Amino acid sequence: MNIGEAAQFSGVSAKMIRYYEQIGLIPKALRSEAGYRHYSPQDAHSLRFIRRARDLGFSVEQIADLLVLWRDRTRASADVKAMALAHVAGLRARIDELQAMAGTLEHLAEHCHGNDRPDCPIIADLAEPAADAMPAATPTARGAPLFGVDAPVPSRRRGARKSP
Repeated sequence: MNIGEAAQFSGVSAKMIRYYEQIGLIPKALRSEAGYRHYSPQDAHSLRFIRRARDLGFSVEQIADLLVLWRDRTRASADVKAMALAHVAGLRARIDELQAMAGTLEHLAEHCHGNDRPDCPIIADLAEPAADAMPAATPTARGAPLFGVDAPVPSRRRGARKSP
């Protein structure tokens, strides 16, 4: 089958198929005399496998490991299960991070008046350094104005015209 047919069968775009070939996730396709790529049914099934793994959030590196396990008929299913559970743990950690971000933004938005005044707790929070990003003793940190405090900012009110 050609690249378009392989893409349709697998649900992976032709561009991604070429990328997966380039990085070695799938073997280089055989070429016709005219130079067109030709994929075997096994190649198409591998692409479908890759698509499903990507849909589940596995990284390219993890997918490469999963492909090795898939092709190894002597593998222990415990190896696959361990990979899946490790991935679940990573997903749950990411979910926790995203929920914390959403909670912080909701809290900041609740305390923002959302009016025409420039005072905004969202901007103030973004301007503060993260607690773990600043060294404990930074000589210039005390007394120095925060970025943007002294600089005039053009109005961004709705309907305001931008100067050319």
